[in-house]
Amino acid sequence: MAIAVVRSRGLDGLSAPPVEVEVHVGNGLPAFHIVGLPEAAVRESRERVRAALTHSGFEFPNRRIAVNLAPADLPKESGRFDLPIAVGLLAASGQLSPQRLPEFEMIGELSLTGALRPVRGVLAMALACRGDARSPALIVPAGNAAEAALVGDLAIHGASNVAQVCAHLAGDDVLPRVTLARPANQLVRAGAGEDFADVRGHGAAKRALEIAAAGAHSMLMVGPPGAGKSMLASRLPSILPPLDEETALETAAIAGLRGCFDPRAWGTRPFRAPHHSASAAALVGGGAHPRPGEASLAHHGVLFLDELPEFNRAALEGLREPLETGRIAIARALQRSEFPARFQLIAAMNPCPCGHLGASRCRCTPDQILRYQRRISGPLLDRIDLQIQLLPVPHRTLGAAVDGESSAVIALRVGAAHQLQIARQGKPNAELAAAELDRYCRLPPAAATLLERAATRLHWSSRSAHRVRKLARTIADLAGDELICSAHVAEAIGYRRALFAPVATTSV
Repeated sequence: MAIAVVRSRGLDGLSAPPVEVEVHVGNGLPAFHIVGLPEAAVRESRERVRAALTHSGFEFPNRRIAVNLAPADLPKESGRFDLPIAVGLLAASGQLSPQRLPEFEMIGELSLTGALRPVRGVLAMALACRGDARSPALIVPAGNAAEAALVGDLAIHGASNVAQVCAHLAGDDVLPRVTLARPANQLVRAGAGEDFADVRGHGAAKRALEIAAAGAHSMLMVGPPGAGKSMLASRLPSILPPLDEETALETAAIAGLRGCFDPRAWGTRPFRAPHHSASAAALVGGGAHPRPGEASLAHHGVLFLDELPEFNRAALEGLREPLETGRIAIARALQRSEFPARFQLIAAMNPCPCGHLGASRCRCTPDQILRYQRRISGPLLDRIDLQIQLLPVPHRTLGAAVDGESSAVIALRVGAAHQLQIARQGKPNAELAAAELDRYCRLPPAAATLLERAATRLHWSSRSAHRVRKLARTIADLAGDELICSAHVAEAIGYRRALFAPVATTSV
């Protein structure tokens, strides 16, 4: 009888707790049992491992085999444990020396031929290994090697099949350490192909987007079809501050959990624009095995919801918690998973079902308009910092020469304001807690009186008043002013005026 222990990693949200794969080969009737709360995909690894070892030239022991995935109370899913089970089986049966097993952690799904297939979540596991002093090296499938190697200070070895892994452990054929083809500090700005210089008119909307970008504020644009809402939203990433390396790694790790990691997008802020038919689970995350939704995939980036009232009401209400906390917690019978979701919400909608409220061609009844607008709950609207109206741009303006600044020019101001906030409080203004407002968003008496009168007249909640103070702080930062004045507060108040009063469209 013999026992071998191989180290691996599980997945629980964005964390990757260590898992020890214990393999016991003993006497008795031939059998192969896997215990330790395995899901169906893990239990099926018995047949994959059996065929993979046979086709790779190893002997599958015709004995009683027991595999324990510890800790037993952590649910195990997917085929990522195939490789450690196969290696542990070879070590326990005497076909491989167990001497070097403690030096590595292993992840990988086996094909019937012994080839290693990529698995999801490798970057999250690599980040967990980096934070564990007991994890000097990680062996992953060759298809995941580039993703795992983004963690630059961790030894990553990519293997194409189980035979290569065994040769590496035996010292016969060393797997080379995978290094980054692109330095980790070469982070780029997102939205490089979209430029604000392409937008004609809409000076007030571009100013609002600049404020949103500088302070990471959420924003709602209300206007008729074709007014330019989607065009403006798609250009927001082009003026956002670049990610630093740690936040870029976290963003890429979340994408890896869904199996949608793209090396070409490394270092850019994500821009997610789900269709309005998306379910609550697709938007905020969920499923039998909890996975991140669009809100988490937009972490440190932009979540653009076009045609906001057309989204499922439950899906939209699910965004209220992450808008406040920056995290999403998903509870299931056997586990509770948390995913980061510090996204910047940019939403767009029409003012009425036909979209032309206030124009002569609008035939929507007051009851239809009210029902349409009430699809967006008051608590959700209360959490959106900037709320602006857009009017169509006249055709003569559309045909005129460029009349605005480029994204590069706007990005310089946004970056300077962002650096002010990081130096002052360590985070964007939109993330300030209520207890921090008196310290960082203190108002002089005249500005405080102005805000108090506006809040009373417009029946604002305390949350709305707090968000206006944060907006005013961002406006002051863009102006390079240390103190907030009445002009900053007045502009911030203007971005939360009533949205649904009839508006007259510009004649064309």
